[in-house]
Amino acid sequence: MTADFYQTSILPYAAIIIKICRAYTDTQSDYEDYYQEVCLQIWRSRESFKQESEWSTWVYRISLNVCLTLLKKKKKTPAISDEVPIDISEEVNNYTEQNLEQLYVAIRKLSQVDKAVILLYLEEKCYDEIAAITGTNANNIGVRINRIKSRLKKLLHGKIN
Repeated sequence: MTADFYQTSILPYAAIIIKICRAYTDTQSDYEDYYQEVCLQIWRSRESFKQESEWSTWVYRISLNVCLTLLKKKKKTPAISDEVPIDISEEVNNYTEQNLEQLYVAIRKLSQVDKAVILLYLEEKCYDEIAAITGTNANNIGVRINRIKSRLKKLLHGKIN
């Protein structure tokens, strides 16, 4: 991967990749592995981008697919690990970061599709774009988002596990 490609085609969309990778990982090392694999896959498949959608939509789709694939592989391979959970406590605004981490913990408890939908919603994507990225029906996205928000509220308030 060239530095130029990384600077122009990945770095401007790093926030997308970071959010998706954080939602699908529990440890810092897994997060780093997922992030690296997503970047590598974007680079490998760059020539297959047909410009039928926005580059950001394509980055979302690759990020989701890579994370879901890695998650499936991880579930098939039982691992015993002493890895440390993702630590973001040293960041500047600890209270806000603590709330954000609690949200990510709740998001990790959602189904794979619901994780993808809520992350895209939090990125303020329209229903049609969410449907295109997740491969679902745009008519059902609004209902699904309301159900996800309700479930997240319950998870955050400890009403369900």
